[in-house]
Amino acid sequence: MHTRREFGRLAIGALALPRTLSAAVDSTVGGVRLGVQTYSFRELPRPEGGDMIDVVIKAMTECGLAECELFAPHVEPGLGLGRGRPAPDSPEAQKARTELRAWRLATPLDHFRAIRKKFEAAGISVFAYNYSFNSSFTDEEIDRGFEFARALGADVITASTTLPVAKRVVPFAEKHKLVVAMHGHSRLDDPNEFATPESFTAANYDALTYIREHHADITNLHLKDRKKNRGDNVPWGEGDTPIRETLQILKRERWPIRAYIEYEHRGQGSPIEEVKKCYAYAKQALA
Repeated sequence: MHTRREFGRLAIGALALPRTLSAAVDSTVGGVRLGVQTYSFRELPRPEGGDMIDVVIKAMTECGLAECELFAPHVEPGLGLGRGRPAPDSPEAQKARTELRAWRLATPLDHFRAIRKKFEAAGISVFAYNYSFNSSFTDEEIDRGFEFARALGADVITASTTLPVAKRVVPFAEKHKLVVAMHGHSRLDDPNEFATPESFTAANYDALTYIREHHADITNLHLKDRKKNRGDNVPWGEGDTPIRETLQILKRERWPIRAYIEYEHRGQGSPIEEVKKCYAYAKQALA
């Protein structure tokens, strides 16, 4: 049993102050701040030299989206990102993991400050840094994640993790005075997953009721559509997720909860084209 105090800095989310963007990019519709989880662009090719930030910024600009939750592998060197990554227990994967840890511990914070400046120059806000702690993280890696988020100008760290690892993160969240927002999952057979209302999220539960009851603890939502009972991710409007109703609640209640596109279904077009379709769907839902 984990006490409320232990998770004092961990949540599905928390309220955050809006920002003024440096350029005329605005993806707020009906008072709802729309954006994207940059994981949505994971299949865009990494350029020679390995820097994905320019690719992400170009994609967001083309989509017309002004804020994001920045996927850590888009900041980090391309060590196994995307399709064809080695099996987790393979020598190749272990070597990549060791190299990534070394990179995290050695890379100057100016690297992340420079990334922040690139986003700001494009009129894009990095609201959250998606740095998913897991059992392989050393304490030094956990601590550095908070420093990275601060350097990027993020208000929140988001993470997919387990309850035991989340407990390890608590002292660092307290130290850095930064909210960690936990992603929900749908795996109900593992008690260590964030997969029930008791562990901050919903899996086959009533999403709308959950949002109404816990809106003060939610930073941002990942918008996607899928079938119930751990069914497939599908194009928006073809699944069981109440996307339209959720966006309407945010509009009506004026809660400062971001609504971020997470493109995960298998679409017919490129990731940019599919994110554009999702954005159009969201704007229509808020009309």
